[in-house]
This record gives sequence, structure tokens and C-alpha cells, in this order.
Amino acid sequence: MSTASTPLLSVRALETRFVDDGVALTAVDGLSFDVGRGETLCIVGESGCGKSVSALSIMRLLPPTSRVTGRIQLDGKDLGALSEPEMRRVRGNAVSMIFQEPMTSLNPVVTVGYQIAEAVRQHEGKSWAEGYARATEMLRLVRIPEPERRVKEYPHQLSGGMRQRVMIAMALACRPRVLLADEPTTALDVTIQAQILELMRDLQAETGTAIVLITHDLGVVAEMAHRVVVMYAGRKVEEAPVGDLFERPCHPYTVGLMGSIPELGSSLSAEGTPRRLAEIPGIVPSLRAMPAGCRFAPRCPLADERCHAQSPPLTENRPGHWSACWHWERAGEAIHVHA
Repeated sequence: MSTASTPLLSVRALETRFVDDGVALTAVDGLSFDVGRGETLCIVGESGCGKSVSALSIMRLLPPTSRVTGRIQLDGKDLGALSEPEMRRVRGNAVSMIFQEPMTSLNPVVTVGYQIAEAVRQHEGKSWAEGYARATEMLRLVRIPEPERRVKEYPHQLSGGMRQRVMIAMALACRPRVLLADEPTTALDVTIQAQILELMRDLQAETGTAIVLITHDLGVVAEMAHRVVVMYAGRKVEEAPVGDLFERPCHPYTVGLMGSIPELGSSLSAEGTPRRLAEIPGIVPSLRAMPAGCRFAPRCPLADERCHAQSPPLTENRPGHWSACWHWERAGEAIHVHA
């Protein structure tokens, strides 16, 4: 569903199930998208909508209880057909991932330099000396001060922002063609967040890396994305170029997400009285109790009998703008601002 003519990463009908007590629970249901060289695709949605599971499915880092189907192609190569040894050569090399929480992703008992050098040794066959030289170079590239000293330090000796930069350095050490970034600025203050995003943009401009950025922060989306995929309850409900999505969203869920963003001067109504932000009532449905029809219908102010009975197909309502809603032309009516 990309406008890119030659996608670098192509995902088609991705479906991820987890078996729990003999019951198959579908966490990702029919997800498709393309990402081109030098392009940033943002995947947004509430916690539990399947964003991170989608990335882990692409990387084949899910537990044995999972079942992944669909087609994942990297530059025309089917990753699903690769053996595990072959996939290990791809993982961290052609496709890398920045994980959400660096303190649980970095090994606490070895230095950050060792962890970066090990990736270089595994994928490029370099010596330890060459690996440490690359590690120092990468720490300098991600703008960590005194990289020659920091390369010998352990994760607990670094600040949260520095640890996140180490994760980026590790992910980019082998110059991947695709970077999956799962909430790369979570728990960072706004100043560090801005620096991290600027760094990712600079590195992308330098290397041409395609980025799949997973986030729930629409401010990050507006700043980073070329295109946006909106997910809800495991399914893609909307996809569009970033400008068109913000100007003319075609799904009530997207409208609700945007309505929940505070804006400068928006805390007062036209009469000058305080007002609350828009809110989406209810919660994301459980994997064990998905509603029939449109999965957003129980929370949608536009839902009618058809919405509760029939699941809307993903259709191209405008050039390059896809949505799955029976009432997409009325999506703007879904927002409710409470006084």
C-alpha cells in the first residue's frame, strides 16, 4: 500500500498468533505495508494494538508459542523462507531493531563497547580490535561525548539518553538497510527526545536507511513520518501520507487520537470556560473477546448496526489514503470535546 515504486521492505497479510491454554489468540491480523529506501513509516496506535508484535514478527524474535504467517520480503528476498542460521545473518545486519527499553535490552555485565563490537564481529568477521574501533566510531556518530572512555563503561554507568544512543549505535553498527525503532524515545525528556529524532534523521540522510518507527506519540509522527499506518486491535485501520492523515483523517479512531493531543491555547472554550481534551471511551478489546464487525465499533460514536455486524474492508478513499470504515466521509464527526 506504499507509494514507493520499489519497496525495500514489503509486508503482506502478516498474521501473528499466540497459543495460550490451547487457544490461538491473534495479536496481528492481516497487516500489510511497504517501506522504500530513505523512507520513514510510522506505525501508531494504543498500547496492545499489535505494533511491537509486528516488528518482532518481522525480526522473528517471538517465542515458540507464536505462529507467524504472511509474506515478509527484504529487497525481494522472502525472510520467512530463511533458516534460523540464515535469519541470524540478516538480523542485526540487513535489518536492525532499536528496542523500547535499553536497560532491559543491553547486557548489564559487559561493556557497551563489547556489545557493539560483538555485532560487528558476528556479521562482518572483523577482529576484536576492528570491532572496538567501529564501536568507538559509532558512539561518536551518535554524539556520545568522550567515546573512547564510554566504550569501556557498563550500561548502568550511562544516563537513559546515553543508553538509548548506545542502542541506536548498536542497531546501526552494520549499516542496516532497514531499521525498526520501537518507541525509541520512550521515557526520555523532550530535549533528549528531540536530539534522538534529529540523530535518526541525520543518519537516515547519510545512509539511506528505511525506518519503521513505532510510536504512540503523534508529535513524533508529525516530525518524522513520510507515511503513517494506524493500527487498532491488531488490524490496520488507516494508512496515508503524513500530511493528508493530519489534515483529513478518514477513520474515527484516528480522529480520536488526534483529538486527545493538547494544543497551545486549547484549554479554554470559545466562552472562556475550562474544557477537557477529547477522549475515546472504553478500552482496546481483549484478544480473547474481539467484537464482531468493526473492532472499533463499541467505542465509536458513528457506529450503527452495519458496523457491529460487518467488518469494513480497507479501501482507497483518496489517492494513497486507505481506511477501513463504513462512514469514512463522516470521520470528522467522531471527536467529542467535553466542557
